[in-house]
Amino acid sequence: MLKKIDSTTMGSGNHGWLQSKFHFSFADYFNPENIQFGVLRVINDDLIAQKTGFDTHPHRDMEIISYVVNGDLTHRDSMGNKNTISRGHIQYMSAGTGVRHSEHNLGEKVLRLLQIWIFPNQNGLKPNYGDLRFNWDERKNKWLHMVSGVNGDAPIKINQDANIYSLELDKGKDIHFPVKEGRQAYLVQIEGTSKMNDIELNDGDGMEIVEEDVLISSVETSHFLIIEMEKQAN
Repeated sequence: MLKKIDSTTMGSGNHGWLQSKFHFSFADYFNPENIQFGVLRVINDDLIAQKTGFDTHPHRDMEIISYVVNGDLTHRDSMGNKNTISRGHIQYMSAGTGVRHSEHNLGEKVLRLLQIWIFPNQNGLKPNYGDLRFNWDERKNKWLHMVSGVNGDAPIKINQDANIYSLELDKGKDIHFPVKEGRQAYLVQIEGTSKMNDIELNDGDGMEIVEEDVLISSVETSHFLIIEMEKQAN
């Protein structure tokens, strides 16, 4: 099963310094039929203006992953962590019993990032933070496995049976992604234009995939993120 989520029909927010597209219900956008996709609760496609950002605020009982598309993201938290990442890198945080953090664009150009929230497999875990810088070429025309559950083989581990992959696919190239029986996945076309099983995807679009192998064909050089997980009723 495939279901395209057109970016032009997504919920959105505009606070001047922050412009967002919401793949799922968030903030003032509420759609009772679009709360989550399995354990995936949030994908926000955020544009954050220079010298602005999210001031210190609390989280708990959520696995939070930030994937930078362009610009620089600076994180600071109540556990004493502070770091900055850029294009193609990830910050991740297990909020667990509670943590406070801030995320800012201290750079000279607009920051674009995907903010991803995944429900943990249990509540009340010890908070944790990390970040990882990936070589861009690791995702050139092949899937880069960035995030997995604690028993998986990706370099970033989260407290859920979920996997995150990124990919840059050159114009005119094809690649498969198998979504096996009992599994589902959510793909974001971050940049470029492609076709998935002959369904066109443009910059910012999403795709729900349930128990179906897909063939992605790049109409122009394209950048993707995909979150694969156990199939669940929403």
